[in-house]
Amino acid sequence: MEQVLSDEVLIRLAVFAGILAAMMLLEWLWPKRPRTLSRGSRWPGNLGVVVVDTIAVRLLVPLPPAAAALWASEHGIGLFNMLAVPPLPALVASVLLLDLAIYAQHVMFHKLPMLWRIHRMHHADTEFDASTGLRFHPIEIVLSVFIKIVLVVVLGAPALAVIIFEIVLNGTAMFNHANLALPTGADRILRLVVVTPDMHRVHHSWHRDEIDSNYGFNWPWWDRLFGTYKDQPTDGHAGMTIGLPHFREAKYRDLMGLLKIPFQSTEN
Repeated sequence: MEQVLSDEVLIRLAVFAGILAAMMLLEWLWPKRPRTLSRGSRWPGNLGVVVVDTIAVRLLVPLPPAAAALWASEHGIGLFNMLAVPPLPALVASVLLLDLAIYAQHVMFHKLPMLWRIHRMHHADTEFDASTGLRFHPIEIVLSVFIKIVLVVVLGAPALAVIIFEIVLNGTAMFNHANLALPTGADRILRLVVVTPDMHRVHHSWHRDEIDSNYGFNWPWWDRLFGTYKDQPTDGHAGMTIGLPHFREAKYRDLMGLLKIPFQSTEN
């Protein structure tokens, strides 16, 4: 088990670094929107949150989701283990159900006031680029990991499915937050099978009806299925305002400012 988990960490780190570097290059070559703030004013805080999140998970989570999957398999716990579902169907079903769970969790973090206070940190970014996809409060990350562990054990999801899902989720989060100008035709085709930057950018508008749309991270089907899909922002991609009205000051861009956002008393 230790070797599997060690390999997972190395693979995820390599994929993370590779995709982040690729998104930075693509954003530089084909930006969708002009920057109003430099990377230097935002990225230290956004990437600093990743470090804090990693430390929080290591300290507070007893075992990662992939380890929980191995434990459930060894003890015959979980739906797919109890029914002896063949490996491939179990893998595919697990990846899809985990993605559906992330969609549902995202909706929950918008609809429940206490959870929205935590999630606001993600939406407070006044720019939209690959680093925004990494910017989640450690409280949200820890809660998300525990939700994932419970689901993995209940399903009896294969460890490989969990590892694949985690890698894909990490990669698509950076891709669909990228400040990347995809050709209109390519975006129209891609958003049939994956959440594109233009699709997810709508979710980062400061209009509340748009904030409460396009919740998906990996695949766009859940938004269409559950009626939360919005094709384009009301103000257009060039004219839309990114972020929340009450968190636009410079003090909300550094690491400490970001971590304090859930504890700021505002209705937004």
